[in-house]
Amino acid sequence: MSEERYYNRLAAAYVRGHAMKTGIPQLTNALMGAPLVDLSDMQMAQIIDAGRRADLKIYRFKTTHGEMPRIKKVLGFLKSIGFETLLDVGSGRGVFLLPFLAEFPWVAVTSVDILPHRVGFINEIAAGGITTLTAIEADICNQPLPEKSVDVVTMLEVLEHIPDVEAAVNSAVRIARKHIVVSVPSKLDDNPEHIHLLTRDRLSELFTGAGGRKINFDGVNGHLMMIATLN
Repeated sequence: MSEERYYNRLAAAYVRGHAMKTGIPQLTNALMGAPLVDLSDMQMAQIIDAGRRADLKIYRFKTTHGEMPRIKKVLGFLKSIGFETLLDVGSGRGVFLLPFLAEFPWVAVTSVDILPHRVGFINEIAAGGITTLTAIEADICNQPLPEKSVDVVTMLEVLEHIPDVEAAVNSAVRIARKHIVVSVPSKLDDNPEHIHLLTRDRLSELFTGAGGRKINFDGVNGHLMMIATLN
């Protein structure tokens, strides 16, 4: 397996975390107990190969996710600012979260999702050795974290799914100290789970009304990107 194609450190963490939870795959004490940073490339490959043989979904860790234009644009913005903590809302399968963890291994990240199996997947990555990562099963509309408790909130391909968009935006603004990064579809599509089409005007209204001081927009490949600055 090529390091250019997979986030090996994250994939190895997932396999170890899954093994801790389920006993599958069976790994030696040396492979299970050592800190990730102490594992050699060969040892990580052994862990990942064991995960493949156990039919774990290693494909989720392909680096191609981080090469998606909208993900690259968000990561590019984050590289331009200083921050130490991030809340990712609606992490799902980790399309953004996994590239982020690979690019920013020092940042303390909290993932929020309403689906238990998504939270379970991310918590297995954390348990396997990604100590900067925490996942909680919660609804962003219910303000799952304290006020001004993280530097950045990301809400990528999320708001179009949430019935009470205003509550979600208000909660994110209360939780964030510095920035909120949003992406939404820029046009109508046939996804029945997309219950809103959020335009620039609507997003500006929502985030300005919630306390955003400066709103910037960009676009990429059918997606509208927005950055709300809070201070």
